[in-house]
Amino acid sequence: MQHGGKLLWGLLGLGAFAATRQLMRSARSIDLRGRSVLITGGSRGLGLALARQLADAGTRLTLCARDAADLERARAELAGRADVHVQPCDLRDRSRVEAAVRDAIDRHGALDVLINNAGVIMVAPMEEMTEEDYEEAMQVHYRAPLHAIRAALPHMRRRGEGRIVNITSIGGKVAVPHLLPYTGSKFALVGLSEGLRAELLKDGISVTTVVPWLMRTGSPRNAYFKGQNELEYAWFSIGDSIPGLTLSAESAAARIISAMRAGDAEAILGLPAKLAAWVHGLFPGLTADVLA
Repeated sequence: MQHGGKLLWGLLGLGAFAATRQLMRSARSIDLRGRSVLITGGSRGLGLALARQLADAGTRLTLCARDAADLERARAELAGRADVHVQPCDLRDRSRVEAAVRDAIDRHGALDVLINNAGVIMVAPMEEMTEEDYEEAMQVHYRAPLHAIRAALPHMRRRGEGRIVNITSIGGKVAVPHLLPYTGSKFALVGLSEGLRAELLKDGISVTTVVPWLMRTGSPRNAYFKGQNELEYAWFSIGDSIPGLTLSAESAAARIISAMRAGDAEAILGLPAKLAAWVHGLFPGLTADVLA
């Protein structure tokens, strides 16, 4: 009876914790209608899936990406669904990143949500990677989000509110072989995002770190392969296309928007990602040996 009582109190405690967490989540939640949203890498893949769903939610969009033709196709698709502005922008250029943020504020009168989504992928063993590969990954995955955040923060602080979403990767929690520039830069973004969350809550700005598992976004067609190119492409494309193992871009986008709207600290997308992060946290040596 004594053990049964402890179990009952434990279950009641868990229930109270879950209910309190849900109430706090609801209290932080924002209405997206009329909000101004900037998405980097918004012309295709996950970025475009986010843009479609945010357009349907009534937001005003600014899409930033390197390829002007891709951006125009995205703008044409979304034009009848939302107020959409596109801004060609090489995220490796700090001045262009800052200009994209200013442009979103000037055009829509505010910037409520910044989504740092753009990414590059290089696939090869370490001996095939160059210093430039590591530098480009850091520029796109770490410095570009940092520059965009620093450009947006004075505006968000003046208004006393804002949402920042950083799309990282399970590769930012568990190091993945043959993707070292990618995984190293994503680890850096995870650390930046988590630290910003702690510092900016006092200003009414909520930072969400998104950690997706593999997604079916067609990324192998846009990745760079070196070394044994055909073999590298084969294993990467298989991992990108298995429905039971991977997430669709649409499903991932819906979960990211839900986490952003609620101001969640972290969103780990996909059961495999949650298991990988949990196992690696407890047994880092084991995951390294298995990946070897």
